[in-house]
Amino acid sequence: MMKDYAIDFKVYLEHSKKYSANTLQSYMRDFSQFIQFCKENSVKDINKVNEEFINKYLQFMIISGKSHATEMRVLATLRCYFGFLARSGIIRSNPILGIKSGSHQKKMPEILTDREIIELLSQPNGVDFKSCRDKAILELMYATGIKVTELVDLKITDLNLSIGILHLHDDKHERIVPIYPEAIKVLNHYINNVRPSVVYDINEERLFTNMSGQPMSRQGLWKLVKGYAAQANIAKEITPLTFRHSFAAHLLENGAELNDIQKMLGHSDISTTNIYAQIVKSKYTLAYKKYHPLAK
Repeated sequence: MMKDYAIDFKVYLEHSKKYSANTLQSYMRDFSQFIQFCKENSVKDINKVNEEFINKYLQFMIISGKSHATEMRVLATLRCYFGFLARSGIIRSNPILGIKSGSHQKKMPEILTDREIIELLSQPNGVDFKSCRDKAILELMYATGIKVTELVDLKITDLNLSIGILHLHDDKHERIVPIYPEAIKVLNHYINNVRPSVVYDINEERLFTNMSGQPMSRQGLWKLVKGYAAQANIAKEITPLTFRHSFAAHLLENGAELNDIQKMLGHSDISTTNIYAQIVKSKYTLAYKKYHPLAK
């Protein structure tokens, strides 16, 4: 397990920076979320975090719908954290020194092709509990563009498979996302024939659990996706977030309106959704230049 020096960092903020209680709470929350991202990406040594990895995290925040103000605060938190580590002699070099505000927005998210999606969805063979569960997870992620945190917290009652919808909600927002027929079929089989054989606690509401009947973790979900990506021999770096990106880009490619995609993804600002329009535009521009005889 990676040593993150959380206690030392908090003491540093309290005594050296003398931040207010609210600012301290925000910094520690940003710090904890970054450390969780490190764990989910199998970072075992804080010295292994480099500029590319931090940019990857900042890009992850953009696609997750975080506001610009939140991005700037997180960047300030990371500058403070890595500055503390460098001054304490814990890290050999400070990976955030070369990062400028907004520079991370230039990198586009990874998108799977239609063939890669089909190959990935076909990896779980559906013959035992784990593969049936995994098949249901992969189908639901591509069908709805659901976030990682939403999926691991998802309750059975959030699904209405009779009419084919997923109801996502929190204290502030809610949204309804349709589910395509194949995903409905796989989910019905998992819920009715597979899940009851593992989840014995009648009070357990989570849709997806581990093999012990306990709620799945974010880390477990990331490992699951990476394992099937390797099994499918897909060279791209694939995470659960890749399904969300591909869901949005494929809808846009096939004629969906940007406003509708924004609502299905739960983005508060359409500028966040607009990154997918840039991806699609870039894809077709490259195809045009490559195949049009007068564009070469």
